[in-house]
Amino acid sequence: MAWSEKLNDTRDRLRNLNKAMPETAKAFGALSKTVKEGGVLEFKTKEFVALGIAVATKCDACIALHIEALVRTGASREEISDVLAMSIQMGGGPSMMYAAKALNCFEELSV
Repeated sequence: MAWSEKLNDTRDRLRNLNKAMPETAKAFGALSKTVKEGGVLEFKTKEFVALGIAVATKCDACIALHIEALVRTGASREEISDVLAMSIQMGGGPSMMYAAKALNCFEELSV
């Protein structure tokens, strides 16, 4: 499945889940907004952290969403690669496999 299709599928599944539990979805959305807008780190840096966690926890949907956000911030292939290298150092072989997926996602979505 192409990464753009994965993003669409993820959003469809999240919309369905959000309808099933609107109060939880609203609370999670508020948390997400607060975390992304508050604090001392810039949004791009926070998305790099989220990408590293997505790779380490092996979440394809999370990889796609955070790569998409990083593409919008203007993240470079070199920056993405640096984050992926750190993810591999922390997560070993399984993270290396998901780092390869994340780089593929970046290359597809940044075109």
